[in-house]
Amino acid sequence: MPVHKGKKAVTSLLSESFETVAPTEADALLARESSRRLAARLPKQPAVRIQFLEDGEPAETVAVPASALRFLLHVLTEMAQGNAVTLIPVHAELTTQQAADLLNVSRPFLVALLETGQIPYRKVGTHRRILSRDVMMYKQRTDAARLQALNELQAQAQELNMGYQPWRASLQSAMPVYSTRHHCAIF
Repeated sequence: MPVHKGKKAVTSLLSESFETVAPTEADALLARESSRRLAARLPKQPAVRIQFLEDGEPAETVAVPASALRFLLHVLTEMAQGNAVTLIPVHAELTTQQAADLLNVSRPFLVALLETGQIPYRKVGTHRRILSRDVMMYKQRTDAARLQALNELQAQAQELNMGYQPWRASLQSAMPVYSTRHHCAIF
């Protein structure tokens, strides 16, 4: 695997543990400003050129897909709100502990989900491996079921004149962004 200028190649970074970036207050402020500026300049064309300027170094221009900039905007928006962010490719195989951490459940609970067929997995020797895409699909199903149950409770409360107001829009805006279509998840 090639290593350039003392930095690891992208493929070697994917094989390591997935790093969570927790923003400091200064990071959150900078992310808020940069996301605002980036949102105003998101390109309509499929690629854009970005110029890097470093003190004492000549400027370097890099072509970047516009879709990557839209993804970066999502990351910056989450960081601006003080949320930690982890990038996990959908094709990545997770350990049971990593999958449990993503779902915010215990490892034994996750293993029960695997054994009952609620999340597909494969075995490598004695170890279970789960595709992150399958973990996200399970999470989407459970989030949708939870939202449906809350909507039904809300409707019942309104029918019984208990004074509850619709809150669906506020709940949906608080949900994490993830998509199996775009090959990544942001938490």
